[in-house]
Amino acid sequence: MQLPLQTFTSLVQGMASAVQAAAAQLLDLTVGSTLRAILEAAASIALWMQWLVLEVLQMTRAATSTGADLDSWMADFSLARLPASPASGTVTFSRFDSSVPALVPVGALVRTTDGTQTFAVTEDVTAPGWNQAQNGYVIGVGVTALDVPVVAQTAGTCGNVQATSITVLASALSGVDGVLNATPFDNGVNAESDSALRLRFQSFMSSLSRATLFAVRYAIISVQQGLSYTIQENQSSSGEFQLGNFVIVVDDGTGYPSNTLLSMVQQAVEAVRPVGSTFAVFAPTVTQVNVSLTVITAGGANVTLLTPQIVSAIGAYVNALPVGAPLPATMIALIAYTASPNVSNVTAILLNGQTSDIVVQLSGVIKIGTVVVS
Repeated sequence: MQLPLQTFTSLVQGMASAVQAAAAQLLDLTVGSTLRAILEAAASIALWMQWLVLEVLQMTRAATSTGADLDSWMADFSLARLPASPASGTVTFSRFDSSVPALVPVGALVRTTDGTQTFAVTEDVTAPGWNQAQNGYVIGVGVTALDVPVVAQTAGTCGNVQATSITVLASALSGVDGVLNATPFDNGVNAESDSALRLRFQSFMSSLSRATLFAVRYAIISVQQGLSYTIQENQSSSGEFQLGNFVIVVDDGTGYPSNTLLSMVQQAVEAVRPVGSTFAVFAPTVTQVNVSLTVITAGGANVTLLTPQIVSAIGAYVNALPVGAPLPATMIALIAYTASPNVSNVTAILLNGQTSDIVVQLSGVIKIGTVVVS
């Protein structure tokens, strides 16, 4: 039901009509009169009380409450807002003299050129150069550069940075001279917004029956923001038919989700899986795509000056593709056109040296390699 609201003017007019109707003679309600002042004061109090009613209604409904009020409302259902996720990626530590080994320990800090964002080296036991005894990555003799995983110190989209923007060694590292990120970081996500939390609440209510495909989906998206996934039913881990088993492939935007994240998804799905069923959670198989294209400009615009924004736009689109999604070659042209109004034509589009689209299985994900604009 729509709440009938009144303005200050309508309140004063209604009071004046009621007072005049109850009086035996004409009353003086002109501006400045005593009776008019009394009615206007009463209308101000009524307007304030109307505002209080609206505030209470807003705070007690999920559809209209915001911020902490919405969190309090959701807490009654044991539902919490998903926190922000930090951006992560790989940086390359380099050096001029490779005659002796060098160590990049876990926790070592690097920063962007402007000093606004700081990233810390993280542990990855599968990465080249990892040394468990030294709790870090060893750059061996004769090796001039080593790729190392890092994560933003501040969670959220503020950690999303362009390629070649991380250039500062914030920790003293003996035998290491420089650092650089060859690819952009774009998987940082802010805390769940009010609208996203309301939408997830609808999914939460629909999943309460448990033991359903919808319940499994909800369990996955509730682990962390920014996840993409596929669920393949009645299939074994090797891709063969297996009744009662389902396979989940999850990506956090990097293509290489951590074992910790996969374990969290495993635990979340375990709580809602159908009885008698089995499942497995895997990281996606990454297909790296090298893109080349020829750009013709209008109005004498310099292609070299447009190249960085075209490369950045293409990289952002490809890296945002969810698990199982293909990469159409025509999208590369569309992105190049929209990257700058000075692009008049796009030709010779090649994906991994071919003119055809890149298609992956439901267990695969596409990530950008190199982008060459000529």
